[in-house]
Amino acid sequence: MGYELRVVRESPIALADLVKAVEAAGFGLRGSDEIVARHGDGDHAVGAWRGQVVGEPGSDWQVAQLVRLSGALGARLVGEDGEVYALRDGVVEVLADGTALAIGAFDEMLAAGPAAWTP
Repeated sequence: MGYELRVVRESPIALADLVKAVEAAGFGLRGSDEIVARHGDGDHAVGAWRGQVVGEPGSDWQVAQLVRLSGALGARLVGEDGEVYALRDGVVEVLADGTALAIGAFDEMLAAGPAAWTP
């Protein structure tokens, strides 16, 4: 199991409302709980519904998609250690312990596609 990121909202969202918001933001659903985004000719997993949206990104593209999804849901993207992932001025940042660290240009992260990180 990888590192989990959670889409955290101030107020919970019902599954039916999640489906509407996900589709309005250009995401899709595969099965009853997997949220996907299109890249190239295919749909790729971004996260899953487990009472809240969670994801275990394996690429910068997936992190960027989760940031985009959290914005569409009016939520924050939070890591296991309490850090917050946010989009500011076109750059995805990680905010932890009062420090912001840029991890990449949002557009470049999306353009890179869902290819997995290599060790």
